[in-house]
Amino acid sequence: MNMVETGDLAAAGLRGELKRREPMAHHVSWRAGGAARTAYFPADLDDLIAFLRSLPAAEPVLMTGLGSNLLVRDGGLRGTVIFTQRALRAVRLDHLGVLGGGIYAEAGAASPKVARFAALNELAGAEFLTGIPGTVGGALAMNAGCYGGETWNIVAHVHTVDRAGKRWVRTPEEYAIDYRSVVRREAGGGRQDHREAAPHSSLLTPSRGEEWFLAAVFNLKRGSGAESRAKITELLKRRIAAQPLNEPNAGSVFRNPQGDYAARLIEACGLKGHAIGGAMISDKHANFIVNRGAARGADIEALILLAERSVQEKFGVALEREVRIVGEA
Repeated sequence: MNMVETGDLAAAGLRGELKRREPMAHHVSWRAGGAARTAYFPADLDDLIAFLRSLPAAEPVLMTGLGSNLLVRDGGLRGTVIFTQRALRAVRLDHLGVLGGGIYAEAGAASPKVARFAALNELAGAEFLTGIPGTVGGALAMNAGCYGGETWNIVAHVHTVDRAGKRWVRTPEEYAIDYRSVVRREAGGGRQDHREAAPHSSLLTPSRGEEWFLAAVFNLKRGSGAESRAKITELLKRRIAAQPLNEPNAGSVFRNPQGDYAARLIEACGLKGHAIGGAMISDKHANFIVNRGAARGADIEALILLAERSVQEKFGVALEREVRIVGEA
């Protein structure tokens, strides 16, 4: 099947917006990197699924929300990027009971929005999501966490979509979940979801059986809204005090090694404040790389490689990345 052209959207039953050579620097939190060959902004879930079905089977696909853990190389992306955060951001109550209940959150919704919504509805356990700058889809894809909480610890079930446009409902037991890692187990499972409603996920290229997260239902307990709001406020204060939020960044670049901190290791290598081109290892938090105004993707990637090499040579520790690097150099 051939790619849908801009003028053929209506004829193909598509209602979103299709763009060519879309600058990814406009859509990632690092504000750097090349262009996507094709970009699609779906109108809603049905439109996203219809667009997926229109793509050739071999077409590389990247679904992204806020681009908060993504580095696109300066040569850009040869495949198709589907942006979800504008159309697919619903958050609502799901089966609320006396002891607590669920929150249904589409994958394009910002994680802090879920934290605030839970507190507003007297549900506890999602406060840590206020410290995650990306979307629910990204949090699901990498088991994002902070301040003692991890995304999949509160997941009841998830909704996904495959390349054929089929929707599925899956439970945590169907995934191998670890620190900043989520991999679907090969042994089948899941049930097909025929409902009409839901939304987005993260990053994959063509592979057999690939799926993207559309939404999650979080299982939370009844609590005090006032206490949850106070905790959210305290976590925000801690984040502001410790992180370089006034400059474009992608959050933590590396996972923390067991029993240690990536920031400590990088700082001990003398790299805090080290700059290459327009990018710098933050002088506020060494596990952050900031764009000082004119950074290229290559500048940021060079600092990532420098930190990895330096920590390996000095401490014998292989840092593992939290951020995804995609595209052509």
